[in-house]
Amino acid sequence: MNVKNNKRRKESQEKIERTFIELLQTHEIKNITVSDLIKITGLNRSTFYANYIDIFELADKTRKKLENEFSDLFADYDYFNERSGALKMFTHIKENQIFYKTYFKLCYDDKHLVSIYDAERAKKEHIDTNLKYHIEFFRNGLNAIIKLWLADGCKETPEEMANILKQEYRGR
Repeated sequence: MNVKNNKRRKESQEKIERTFIELLQTHEIKNITVSDLIKITGLNRSTFYANYIDIFELADKTRKKLENEFSDLFADYDYFNERSGALKMFTHIKENQIFYKTYFKLCYDDKHLVSIYDAERAKKEHIDTNLKYHIEFFRNGLNAIIKLWLADGCKETPEEMANILKQEYRGR
């Protein structure tokens, strides 16, 4: 295996992905073309096609990469161990807005990046009937709150958002 070529290929992929993420901030995915990417990156069209079938495969690979990064970042967090877990989550979202905006733009199915849920805590709070519906309701609500917060430019502090989540989850 030629290490030099592997390094060059990885650098090309990273350049394409970075440019794609930048373009997603101002364009819908359907309006991004391979021509746009190669013009901006200065790479050859063949370099793009050596790594991706089309823009949608690039989008899928980028989405999966973002999911893996998110999973790695939050693998050990207990989100609902009091307020601190939610605070860490909202702080990370505020500090990495482009990451999350990009992910949600690429999330064109029912899958959610932020799909946290503490089933044990729900049982303690006596939410054991129809738990699967409660979980789905909570996940969708949490993602909607995050998307709205991002769309508004994260004006509220992470502390305020953690408090909003706490109020919505536990009632007022």
